[in-house]
Amino acid sequence: MICINHRPRPALPTLSTKFAHYYSSPPRPRWTQPQRLREGTVEQFFSIAERSLVRNSPALMPEAYFHALPAIQKWFTESTSHDSSVALLNNSYLQLFHRAIVPLELTRLKSKHANDSTFLRAEAPLSIFLNWATHAKPDTLERLYLAQASVSALPEELSNDLPTPDLVTQAGKGDIYDTNIWMGVAPTYTPLHRDPNPNLLVQLVGQKIVRLLAPEDGQKVFATVQESTGRTTSATFRGEEMMKGEEKALLEARIWDDSPQHGKVNASGFEVRLGLGDGLYIPQGWWHSVKGIGSGMTASVGQLVVPLDLLSTTTINSGSALYLVFLSLGLGGVLCRQVSQW
Repeated sequence: MICINHRPRPALPTLSTKFAHYYSSPPRPRWTQPQRLREGTVEQFFSIAERSLVRNSPALMPEAYFHALPAIQKWFTESTSHDSSVALLNNSYLQLFHRAIVPLELTRLKSKHANDSTFLRAEAPLSIFLNWATHAKPDTLERLYLAQASVSALPEELSNDLPTPDLVTQAGKGDIYDTNIWMGVAPTYTPLHRDPNPNLLVQLVGQKIVRLLAPEDGQKVFATVQESTGRTTSATFRGEEMMKGEEKALLEARIWDDSPQHGKVNASGFEVRLGLGDGLYIPQGWWHSVKGIGSGMTASVGQLVVPLDLLSTTTINSGSALYLVFLSLGLGGVLCRQVSQW
């Protein structure tokens, strides 16, 4: 079982303002943190939603807001080492479902520092991932990642461990577009991409750093890399070309290279560090790249929800305002099929 530590985590470092008074306009940090909700009250959701509908910007939920998800307590356990923040798989529970078929990605590196790698994707029994993760180390050259596993395809008991958040179920009725799990042993990496729908990303255990770019900025970066490689690929699909070779190296450098000679010319946007139970709303069209950091397991669940613009031609009465609050924040995967009847 995971012990929840509610001590506030330190804020992400920003550029020093020590010499700001020498400038009429202080230099803007390359990466900043999006707005965080102070609490999950309905009043604040209304306030944030009104601005979010205009800005359509990412937003952080209150710290550890989703810490009570059953999956956090049932799927993982604390390490027996001196670092209690390191999470391990609870094999005594998960092995009960060892025959479940899940999507796995295999990356085989030639060396610790090599960009050249072999990448394969396959459907396989969950037991293969569980056995590998139990013995994997951060420097293991053969990496397995349980990537984009649909919760609806899991055994019922496992899918029940990831219930729809209460705020969603209380706000309306309908369906979430899709819910996917991402799980591996740190370090993990997801290249720059954009989702087809708004996304509520919830971190189950471990830590991930997410860097986000506005739609127009991300498109410029992706187009530049595509032009350099001479390829034309989809930015909404985790394709093989993104996961190995030249395209992977170029995308990673443009987003994650903060060295002085490259940082000033590379992209800038929002950066978020997610820990246990944290939630991040990613609006439709926003580009993002994700790195799992630290040690032990890192796992997250993403809920793709119905885009808000599907309601743009529908008249919504005041009785459904609360629903729109959650939808605008990515919590409303609850689209009523007949809005006019609300």
